[in-house]
Amino acid sequence: MNRTIIIGGGVIGMLTARMLHQEQTDEIILLEKGQLGQESSWAGGGILSPLYPWRYADEISQLAQYGQQYYPDICQDLFAETGIDPEWIGSGLIMLDHDELAEAQQWAKHFTADLQIKNGTEQLQNIEPQLNPQFDKALWMPNIGQVRNPRILKSLIASLRKRQINIHEKTEAQDFIKNSHDEIVAVKTNQGQFEADRVIVCSGAWSGQFTALQQVTVTVKPVLGEMILFNAKPNQLKRIIMQQGRYLIPRKDGKILCGSTLEFKQFNKQISNTAKQELYQAAIRMAPFLKNTPIKHHWCGLRPGSPNGIPYVGEHPKIKNLYINTGHYRYGVIIGLGTVRLLIDYLKQYPSFMDIQHFRLDRERKPTIEFQMVG
Repeated sequence: MNRTIIIGGGVIGMLTARMLHQEQTDEIILLEKGQLGQESSWAGGGILSPLYPWRYADEISQLAQYGQQYYPDICQDLFAETGIDPEWIGSGLIMLDHDELAEAQQWAKHFTADLQIKNGTEQLQNIEPQLNPQFDKALWMPNIGQVRNPRILKSLIASLRKRQINIHEKTEAQDFIKNSHDEIVAVKTNQGQFEADRVIVCSGAWSGQFTALQQVTVTVKPVLGEMILFNAKPNQLKRIIMQQGRYLIPRKDGKILCGSTLEFKQFNKQISNTAKQELYQAAIRMAPFLKNTPIKHHWCGLRPGSPNGIPYVGEHPKIKNLYINTGHYRYGVIIGLGTVRLLIDYLKQYPSFMDIQHFRLDRERKPTIEFQMVG
């Protein structure tokens, strides 16, 4: 039985541990420098779609489609196993930006996505009565769902503990110990060494700290995102609404999340009143009733930004028992399910739904304009 060490206890690391456990072929050790599920995975919004998917490489849409297909079942299984509801909801998504209509339609045709053009205030109000009536045209994607990040993380933690997976929190991986064949035999941490047959790095924005990954130019930068949460009532808002990169997400209990900013501040996790006010103004522009709704919470997280949004997934080209799954940028939840499946299929030599070579570590990734702006 292989001893597999997974570094990173976010959604990617925990999904990897759970899926490997289902294979019943590995002894699994999960190392997390802090507490499980408390970094970028916790801070995200949980929209099960990339924002403006036509702006990204086709690989991102393929991964997203995998997530959209399988998340309802995963959430149902987790709920049945743990009693914790990840709160998958088929909200649908209203996109108030329509200046890229031709690109959006071409993308929708290519991926057989249900993308509808809605004209007139009446049509939009029928979809979402709380939408600002000043908007009279939008793109409507009725099949887009969401999960509630803290809830799916709680359910994953409960699942791993129920399965008695070996978890070490507050255990920071510092370096790899290799033998004469340049294979990893142990992971050095602040809590001592952990012997390993293979290592999977899923440590998000912190993945670039390892020298072994710097040698193959794995570029992962921390991209700060701030969010606010409105203390609204259930069913006041039913649809996800998006404009100019800002979005509103209605939760089952009525809370409404508004996100998110894009800022490059190294590893400085500090919220700002400027960002809070910017998000607040974006929220009331889309749904004016929020003007009289109190803000309950304001927080931030560090996304693992890769230059063009395409994650790094696969085997290290020189260290044959080192693997990586990181760089998911804003979309760790929606595309992470697919990258975890890809990597496990690769490890087990199973046929998979995509070619993992699209995400190899040495693939050139030309920075997008968005990444250049924040990075």
